[in-house]
Amino acid sequence: MTTARPVTPGQAGARSGLLRASTAGFVAAFVGFASSFAVVLQGLVAVGADRTQAASGLMALSVAMGACGIFLSLRSRLPISVAWSTPGAALLAGSATPDGGFPAAVGAFLVTGVLLVVSGWWKPLGRWVSAIPKPLANAMLAGILLPLCLAPAHAVASDPGIGLAVVLTWAVVGSVRRLYAVPAAVVVAMALIATTTHIPADSLGPLWPHPVLVAPHVTASALIGIALPLYVVTMASQNIPGVAVLNANGYAPEPGPLFGWTGGFSLLSAPLGGHAVNLAAITAALCAGDEAGPDRARRYRAAVVAGAVYVLLGLGAAAAVAFVDASPPNVIEAVAGLALLGALGGALTAALADAGQRESAVVTLVVTVSGVTFFGVSGAFWGLAAGGALYAVRHRQSRREAARAAAAPDGTQCEDEPEGGAAGLRLSSGSPRT
Repeated sequence: MTTARPVTPGQAGARSGLLRASTAGFVAAFVGFASSFAVVLQGLVAVGADRTQAASGLMALSVAMGACGIFLSLRSRLPISVAWSTPGAALLAGSATPDGGFPAAVGAFLVTGVLLVVSGWWKPLGRWVSAIPKPLANAMLAGILLPLCLAPAHAVASDPGIGLAVVLTWAVVGSVRRLYAVPAAVVVAMALIATTTHIPADSLGPLWPHPVLVAPHVTASALIGIALPLYVVTMASQNIPGVAVLNANGYAPEPGPLFGWTGGFSLLSAPLGGHAVNLAAITAALCAGDEAGPDRARRYRAAVVAGAVYVLLGLGAAAAVAFVDASPPNVIEAVAGLALLGALGGALTAALADAGQRESAVVTLVVTVSGVTFFGVSGAFWGLAAGGALYAVRHRQSRREAARAAAAPDGTQCEDEPEGGAAGLRLSSGSPRT
């Protein structure tokens, strides 16, 4: 008869650390998928995907980001979390079907993947993206998100029973733990739809994923209207913040290779309908923070578990598409809108924080929200172009005024400065207030 060996404190700590890492990875994947899969589906359908193509795209993205996360985490022994581009999906959701249909969108996805790869291995391109004024990039993102974030209000107005239940669930759970607010709203929405909506069995279609290859078609309008804005929002809203999250948790990987590898996996998913994968930002904190265990050197296991769960969730993509397709559209759109409210708030705050650039940011926001299209190019591009033009004019004016002020002798006044202008301000700022 053999006796069980006692568990040493070190072994107990290792098991506890593995359990915490596995739990954090599972939660990160579930939250990441449940919070935004409806946005991804909306985006793919908006640019021309049919039901099977949307299911194929969702599956390709899930498998690509799962496999990329596993690969990068095992390769670097760092908790590198990878996700699909949620802001990119929101961009697609606000776009129209391009000339050439979904094949033209797939061509744009491939170009975005190439740009992500080039950003990783050719630093000037990454610097050019970083040179875009942050208020303008955030204003463009806010303009993309705003129409989608109106959906919860529309859902409450059109279907008060389900709409209010979903919104109240989101609010109540969010007041306790914000991270779980949207997944809880998803669960409630699915339960209410299943119990209150008659969904014929034959309308669900196949529940097993079926990869659909789409022959890409490259068009100028899709490159300008989809590929370039998709690349900008993916870099500015996902990849760069993703690196910042890792740095905040004490990890300092070289960003270039991470951008390059995520671009490579984006290229693999594009022919199957995937728009882009990138570094995770919000869920990355779960895998890189204390929730993943006390041993920082082993937190990479959380990202590996998250990647494996993403792959498994991808296998259920067809079932998710079938359920969403048979459900009331306003409810699904409401869930997507709730998922994007936090991103909208952050984008608006960053866009309007600098008073000197606020006007340019507002122009970017308004033009993007307007949804105007010229030459088949969507409003996101024109919003950034309009805001950028105004920013360039204002920046040139401010530099010219600064040069005049620097060149003027002490005690003199610039020609175009009104009586009591700057000097009066300096005097009043130093005088006591009454």
